[in-house]
Amino acid sequence: MNARSNLILDAALQMLRPLVRLMLRHGVAYPAFATALKQVFLAEADQELKNRGMARTDSAVSLLSGVHRRDVRNLTRLAPVAAHRPSGFTGIAAEVVGRWLSDPRWLGPQDDPRDLPRSGDEASFAALVRAVSSDVRPRAVLDELLRLGIVTETGDHIHLLTASFTPRQGFEEMALQFQANLHDHLAAAAQNLDGESNFLEQSVYVDQISPESVAQVQKAAQLAWRQAFKTVMRASQSRFDHDALHTEPQARNQRARFGLYFYSAEDKNETPPA
Repeated sequence: MNARSNLILDAALQMLRPLVRLMLRHGVAYPAFATALKQVFLAEADQELKNRGMARTDSAVSLLSGVHRRDVRNLTRLAPVAAHRPSGFTGIAAEVVGRWLSDPRWLGPQDDPRDLPRSGDEASFAALVRAVSSDVRPRAVLDELLRLGIVTETGDHIHLLTASFTPRQGFEEMALQFQANLHDHLAAAAQNLDGESNFLEQSVYVDQISPESVAQVQKAAQLAWRQAFKTVMRASQSRFDHDALHTEPQARNQRARFGLYFYSAEDKNETPPA
């Protein structure tokens, strides 16, 4: 391998450490991961050959991926590995929460989502669901949001947990959200590194601070997220509504994700950034 290949490999190994810890905690050992990883290499090698306009033969895939031709023949007969699966929190439930967080009809004086009565003709949870779709019963949407820990029900009112736009319960849904968020973050960073794109992908780093200072920085990050969320969510909802009315379906072929993260750890437990 050349110097650039070594740099990418070193970066990938460091990036994988938290993922490996997660897999070990949940019973995914190296043999299972290594076997599954072959299919990912084959799928991506196949796509890379397509992008280059080259013939996608077993030999070409084997040469590019480093996977033995025998494995190429055997594994390509299996179901293909999806390059990306959507988040577990999608569809009507996600649209309801998005509109609740961005549409002035459902916001209070401080632009916070109001507690909504369960039913009623106006300003109710049922009316909110009907504003998104008339094909789904409000009770079904409420049950799903309750299951995922995104709302609470008190008496006759529904309260949206604004810190929990992503599911707090349901391991499969949380795992899919984990997958979708990290996939897109890594895809943005990788394309930027290759010079293919100029996606927003920045961070602020500070070290040599106390646990009390970390807590203060985390509060600042949470405030920044709330402010950014409102701006980006409203723009997203506005463009979604506009395109639904004014853009042909075949032209609505793009997706976008905006995110923010915060992490802290003792310096001695982590390899410091370059």
